[in-house]
Amino acid sequence: MKIACLQIDIAFGNPDLNYKRAADYLKKAHEAGCELAVLPELWTTGYDLTRLDEIADTGASRTKAFLSDAAKKYRMHIVGGSVANDTDDGVKNTMIIVNHHGEVVKEYSKLHLFRLMNEEKYLAAGDTDGLFELDGEKMAGFICYDIRFPEWFRKHVLNGARVLFVPAEWPLARVDHWRTLLIARAIENQAYVVACNRVGSDPDNQFAGHSIIVGPWGEVIAEAGKEEEMLIGEIDFDAIDEIRSRIPVFEDRLESFY
Repeated sequence: MKIACLQIDIAFGNPDLNYKRAADYLKKAHEAGCELAVLPELWTTGYDLTRLDEIADTGASRTKAFLSDAAKKYRMHIVGGSVANDTDDGVKNTMIIVNHHGEVVKEYSKLHLFRLMNEEKYLAAGDTDGLFELDGEKMAGFICYDIRFPEWFRKHVLNGARVLFVPAEWPLARVDHWRTLLIARAIENQAYVVACNRVGSDPDNQFAGHSIIVGPWGEVIAEAGKEEEMLIGEIDFDAIDEIRSRIPVFEDRLESFY
């Protein structure tokens, strides 16, 4: 499967401009022959959290329509990063997954809120898992800070996930953590990790870029730099089975001890 991570800059608090930028990059992913495209975290608004009452997407309806139209037009699956989703339970940081028929197959709202960026003051935590299927393959979605919780990843892998997607707005100051944690999640779960970060800055942060696709052996298949770009890599589902047969971690787990 050929995958594009759309490592874009995000206009602070300007959804209209961000939808246009995303549309341009989704078209580029299609023209490059990609079967799946991934957007970053909070790509419609950035971290303009104090204005979410004005700019959040009610029920993520605009985003769902936008992603559905693009997916059908390009016959391409879209892991729609995440958006500020105004729900009856508060504004959530919600990932939208749309298949190449334009059908919404999953919504996952960020479970672990990041207090260093004041998420707990403006956002409500999710309460569901991130499991979904595309082309008959089980996958899972996580958002940014979630990568610091390996047990959350392992739970999804034990339930069949073989490709783990991570949209993010990860700051440059902790880029070494970003790379190390993502590679670790791939190695320990013998699964692909596809992580799409943003670039640029907002009033409080400089963001790292370095979107990355990591194989189940921990090898870096593709990695972006610090500028806006479309990162492309290919994943081979058969490689997961081969790696798991080589080192049978899941057969050797002693669940009675943990």
